[in-house]
Amino acid sequence: MPSVALATAADMAYWAGRPVGTIWRWASEGRISVYGKGKAARYDLMEVEPAKRDSDTRELISPTPAPPIRETALLAA
Repeated sequence: MPSVALATAADMAYWAGRPVGTIWRWASEGRISVYGKGKAARYDLMEVEPAKRDSDTRELISPTPAPPIRETALLAA
């Protein structure tokens, strides 16, 4: 069974090194799964690679590339 690590949009944004708006857009485009709605929405951290960050300062080095649009999302459109 695949691992699931659910997090808020803000936590997912930090994990990916991207703005929260990007996380919302990725979810609406079908690139990542969203569980719940509104303030209760959660996103699976295991669906994207973590951003590269400096090991000492945790400063962002490079953000995660955008995940591909899943085929099921393309069929639903």
